[in-house]
Amino acid sequence: MDSYGTIVDVTAHQLPHQMPWPAVGSQLRQRTFAQSTKLQDVLYEIRGPIHAQAARMEAEGHRILKLNIGNPAPFGFEAPDVIMRDMIQALPHAQGYSDSQGILPARRAVVTRYELVEGFPRFDVDDVYLGNGVSELISMVLQALLDNGDQVLIPAPDYPLWTASTSLAGGTPVHYLCDETQGWQPDIADMESKITERTKALVVINPNNPTGAVYGREVLSQIAELARKHQLLLLADEIYDKILYDDAEHTNMATLAPDLLCLTFNGLSKAYRVAGYRAGWVAITGPKEHATSFLEGINLLANMRLCPNVPAQHAIQVALGGHQSIDDLVLPGGRLLEQRDVAWSKLNEIPGVSCVKPSGALYAFPRLDPEVYPIQDDEQLVLDLLLQEKILVTQGTGFNWPAPDHLRIVTLPWARDLSGAIERLGNFLVGYRL
Repeated sequence: MDSYGTIVDVTAHQLPHQMPWPAVGSQLRQRTFAQSTKLQDVLYEIRGPIHAQAARMEAEGHRILKLNIGNPAPFGFEAPDVIMRDMIQALPHAQGYSDSQGILPARRAVVTRYELVEGFPRFDVDDVYLGNGVSELISMVLQALLDNGDQVLIPAPDYPLWTASTSLAGGTPVHYLCDETQGWQPDIADMESKITERTKALVVINPNNPTGAVYGREVLSQIAELARKHQLLLLADEIYDKILYDDAEHTNMATLAPDLLCLTFNGLSKAYRVAGYRAGWVAITGPKEHATSFLEGINLLANMRLCPNVPAQHAIQVALGGHQSIDDLVLPGGRLLEQRDVAWSKLNEIPGVSCVKPSGALYAFPRLDPEVYPIQDDEQLVLDLLLQEKILVTQGTGFNWPAPDHLRIVTLPWARDLSGAIERLGNFLVGYRL
């Protein structure tokens, strides 16, 4: 209606470049909202379409055995009582925002943790950022680091958040192979062959998710030398560094590269069984004078999210300073070790299936021999397993492995349940054999 009271068709006077969406006559067509193109290369199959199907089946009343995600609590792994008590006592003091980097006692505890590691480069509380789990910190670091087209070397297979976060930040994930015939150790020659002038960072996941490999010191030294030669940033994901089996020894990447900028990621989710608390950290070591702008970017993003969740920050100090109860679970007689052994032995009993013995972490990554199982679509395979056996696992290609011949299985269920599940997997696979 104009100033004289006449009804006016607004769309007839709207210039085309002013229209937010197409119009037909005097009627506005309903605007549609599409997914951002930034997400076109972003995948996270651990909680992808198969997981969504499992949720629908649960809603219908089916009981699903979830072997798709390393979530200790549902399998009876409870947090140490001292962590929960300390967190509850801290709640009255955790109602407001904290410093954007995290509360000082927790950051001091992180510094102290690594002071006890021989050869770990010295750093202080200003070099520590706490996060809502390691996942948030990975995303923040890559967003601060990458320009469009910058490349990041990531293992194959990998924890897919690294690939997804690289793509989301505008970077290009480039996967170097880990060699199954060598216990899933990184292939150094393949790694070096994929370094270009656009390569900016190198990711090391050790102990590895999904393979359970623990990298040898010599291999890590070679990786450090490559980073030194090509002036690459080292990103060390070490969330499973306390979950080690048999005689496996973990070497922190930063100890072999004190002269290089290295970001070490870790947290409470796995070793302390509090995945839901979302408590992680990143420690920055090495020369920082040539990375001022990058580090300012991390600080900016930390400020933008205000702070990590404050109650969980209070769990860090007591967790790192108290009894390390994870040792009771991985030593002989420990539940995690027993379950690793059961998973490994039962998988290798299935005809045409082989599995490298995991030396750490919470997973097995068995291979299905293509000459026995001519699988073309491993996503369909895991969907069929879900529908027929009510067992949820993740396909190997979901971890950026290039062939549809692997699965990742979580080793967290009780040994008897794990044994039964793998027997059912073996019976299911009979239908896929040549």
